[in-house]
Amino acid sequence: MTSSSWKYVAAFTLAAAATVQCFVSPVTRTASRVPVMPVCMADAVADPIAAGAISGDNIRNIGVIAHVDHGKTTLVDALIRQSNVFRDAAQADEAGERVMDSEDQERERGITILAKNLAVMRDGIKINIMDTPGHADFGGEVERVLNMCDGVLLVVDSVEGPKPQTRFVLDKALRRGMKVVVVVNKIDRPAARPDYVVDKVFDLMMELGASDEQIDFTTVFASGLQGISGMDPDELTEDMKPLFDAIVSAIDPPKVESTESKDLQCLVSNIDYDQFKGKMGIARITNGSVKANQPVALSRPGKDKKTGRLTSLFVFDNLGKKEVEMASAGEIIQFSGLDGVEIGDTLVTNEGGVEPAEPLPPIAVEQPTVRMTLGVNKSPLAGREGKFLTSRMIRDRLFKELDRNVALRVEETDSADKYAVSGRGQLHLTVLIETMRREGFELEVGPPVVIYRTNEETGKVEEPFEMVEVRVPEEYSGSVIDLFNTRNGELQDMGLDDGGESMSVIKYLIPTRGMLGLRSSLLT
Repeated sequence: MTSSSWKYVAAFTLAAAATVQCFVSPVTRTASRVPVMPVCMADAVADPIAAGAISGDNIRNIGVIAHVDHGKTTLVDALIRQSNVFRDAAQADEAGERVMDSEDQERERGITILAKNLAVMRDGIKINIMDTPGHADFGGEVERVLNMCDGVLLVVDSVEGPKPQTRFVLDKALRRGMKVVVVVNKIDRPAARPDYVVDKVFDLMMELGASDEQIDFTTVFASGLQGISGMDPDELTEDMKPLFDAIVSAIDPPKVESTESKDLQCLVSNIDYDQFKGKMGIARITNGSVKANQPVALSRPGKDKKTGRLTSLFVFDNLGKKEVEMASAGEIIQFSGLDGVEIGDTLVTNEGGVEPAEPLPPIAVEQPTVRMTLGVNKSPLAGREGKFLTSRMIRDRLFKELDRNVALRVEETDSADKYAVSGRGQLHLTVLIETMRREGFELEVGPPVVIYRTNEETGKVEEPFEMVEVRVPEEYSGSVIDLFNTRNGELQDMGLDDGGESMSVIKYLIPTRGMLGLRSSLLT
């Protein structure tokens, strides 16, 4: 790995394998569940503080980050159910499990794909919670959401400990100076080893260059499935109160320089659509305040302003949102009235006689690593399944996806009926293709290829590579090693798992081109 290499994280799900992606100069190496249930909100829940009038000191904005399958969404479920979000037990049962994973593919695959917002009230404190994906192919969602947070809950499995995606998301949070509350989840597992996990998290923070304040992190032991938590693994309470208390005490309230309307700075981090209100922006107010029906502008460095007026203003409330007249710095809002809103725009005031604030730096995410071509189906069976078949329909749909999917890239090709689509991994692109198929699109899909880039400093061509960790039974370790060697992998480490399950842990450094098709080979 060179000092100028890009760092990514990807998760490779097979035999508990995980990867970390980077770019290096390419060299030739010798072989050495259930359908979505309707979610109802409790409209009658008492809110002690009027919406839009909550002071910054009574707000906590947190993101929930973790490696894939470490129990983030189940933990958020427990927080929701113990916050009076549902009217009664019957409504909670109707909502089902993993309430935040509301998309069809999320339920079927058992993973979180899109980051989502919710807000709960706890002892007069409003906690805005952002649930994020754990798979590195959707790391763009994590990078985008962290712009709205003041701190994070780092969820770590009580047996596995930190994994590659843990490193990726934690590094992003630490670079932003955020405080971390470590949640050792699944503490009820028989093989749980909390002391080992906490030590590994401490070592990881040291390795990532955390500050003294960040390293002095608060640790909570919990089981999202059981809805229990505590500050000591041997003394757990029957609810999530210790975790709520840790969030309020360990995570700082938003830092606000001004609440004056003229100082409005509000970075748009997400886009939503409403069939009645049209395109809506989701943003966190950094400074100033905003009112419904206020003249505003969307500003971005180096680009012309887009002016308009807010026709409606919302804040998040439980699993939904409610309309308010005003919101101040520190709050996360959703607004309509500006059809040209894009992720990375800064909402500023456009009132007459007022000098607006400067735009905030736009959101920066890591670059794609894999490219595929999507185009018109030209096979003999074309037109038998889909409703949207033409090049124009496919093009419009792909470019519309760019409004929300910040890590995706779509480019025209030499062919008028094919488009190059680049993403953070095969799963990233696979989810998009499956979504389009379910919407009625019929596509011709090309094979995935790795994206190479030229380093501007050295002039050398670089390719993405991945650090892979595979956990397999001991009897299969020889086959796994042989397979990785034939794909130009370099063995980095090998040993037995400390969990006492007779599992071998194998770590390899391998080019992303060697990872393409690897899962099928391992399964056979």
